[in-house]
Amino acid sequence: MDVSAARTFLEIVKTGSFVSAASNLNLTQTAVSARIRVLEEQLDRPLFVRNKAGARLTPAGEQFLRFAATMVQAWEHARKSVALPPGREVVVTVGAELSLWDPLLRDWLLWVRDACPEFAVNARIDDADRLVDRVQEGLLDVAIVYAAPQRPGVIAELLFEEKLVMVSAMPADRKQPLRAEDHVRIDWGDAFAASYQAAFPEQPNPVVSVSYGPLALDYILARGGSGYFRKGFVRRYLDDGRLALVPDAPEFSYSAYAVHSAKADKGVMGRIRAGLRAVAPKIT
Repeated sequence: MDVSAARTFLEIVKTGSFVSAASNLNLTQTAVSARIRVLEEQLDRPLFVRNKAGARLTPAGEQFLRFAATMVQAWEHARKSVALPPGREVVVTVGAELSLWDPLLRDWLLWVRDACPEFAVNARIDDADRLVDRVQEGLLDVAIVYAAPQRPGVIAELLFEEKLVMVSAMPADRKQPLRAEDHVRIDWGDAFAASYQAAFPEQPNPVVSVSYGPLALDYILARGGSGYFRKGFVRRYLDDGRLALVPDAPEFSYSAYAVHSAKADKGVMGRIRAGLRAVAPKIT
């Protein structure tokens, strides 16, 4: 059976729609329908029931789901093994959220080059949901993400616990004191947003919202203001006096996890885990 048909099947299951699956796979809807039609003919069973809301699995589709995921994972592992560079024994694929690239994933890559000469490494940056999707699909060995996902067949191991702390900056050329509207809202995920709202129920809607911490920090250092940041990330600015902790402001937990398949190779995972634990203390 064509593995691309299994991938198409899984994408429809994930999105709930032939149209959305076609868009995500950069295919026409006709091509997606044709792949599923061939798959249904080979299995001699309908896999989806289509309706105005999208597509839902038939009982046969539910049974095929776990086999499709296993097939795609097996193919990807086989493809990576065959494509090994000279002198390497295994290809390791690792992904991380952008804010975890520097220094965690960077330092881990440096550690691997010295400690694991048998590894070839494929590293990528993406958002947390797509990274965990790739772990489930067998396309990533490990994803490094904030917030532990609750997914079947996936294990989330705590790497480190960090704090989000409120800091402020007052440029020398600014005369007026900071106001509530000078607070910059940074997107640290739904859990933080709920905790922040509970801690500051009277806080006005932000004038400036930023989805990327380093960009928010550049803005605050240039313009002044306050915001929540990872304590390890802003420590050097606190030490040199460019930032100050806001007195009595609540702190929030912000933990990072190594996410991998429950079926991952234990030997490979042991080496990956050892490297991550070696470099993680530099973050907090």
